Amino acid sequence: MKVTFLGTGTSQGVPFIGCDCSVCKSTDPRDNRLRCAIWVETPEASIVIDSGPDFRQQMLRANVRKLDAIVFTHGHKDHIAGLDDVRAYNFFDQKAMQVYATLETQEALRREYAYVFNNLTYPGIPQVELNTINASDPFSINGLVITPIKLLHLKLEVLGFRIGDFTYITDANYIAPEELAKVNGCKAITLNALRHEQHPSHFTLSEALNIAQHVDVTTTYLTHISHQLGNHAIIEKTLPPNVKMAYDGLVLEF
Repeated sequence: MKVTFLGTGTSQGVPFIGCDCSVCKSTDPRDNRLRCAIWVETPEASIVIDSGPDFRQQMLRANVRKLDAIVFTHGHKDHIAGLDDVRAYNFFDQKAMQVYATLETQEALRREYAYVFNNLTYPGIPQVELNTINASDPFSINGLVITPIKLLHLKLEVLGFRIGDFTYITDANYIAPEELAKVNGCKAITLNALRHEQHPSHFTLSEALNIAQHVDVTTTYLTHISHQLGNHAIIEKTLPPNVKMAYDGLVLEF
């Protein structure tokens, strides 16, 4: 299995519009972060988790020629705003894109893309087929088994996912012990680490590091990183040996 980080930034991305801080003006490409998403490839399946506003750019940059499904963590704009661009895959594959989401996230998709889900169809609109995720049950896509992990994003229930030896968690500020236990034994986990200062709906760096110390996982990768956290090269030097900063384009193989 191969996992590619398509984006590792916040809802506003990095650089932040109009900002002159050292991160936003950095020439280190690792400090340039699109909105959060990953691409998971196996011999059986090619899936993307979340299709934010940078979806088209991410698909082109990573050369994602085949895509079987999009799996959504939740329905916030920075995770669903690029769904319209599945039209390219509709054209080449001549079939609807399989979309996996909870009923709550499906409601957000129906609101955002009313023209996709009403009864009036016409050439050129995205073709998608909704598949419902039950947050308590694993599901599979072309034989690729995915285990949902229930998280809280302030008061919104969102999902992380364990896929084989890899777990992806973003946009969370609370994980119940029984959900965190699902992560044990992974070779890698991704955790959001927005900034140093407290935030109502995201883990801070110190909170993410605390979780990393209490799970049986080989390596932790930090994502959903704000320009307020600091320069990639500087922050990474302060991290424990088993914790690393993720960056756009990073590839993990299992």
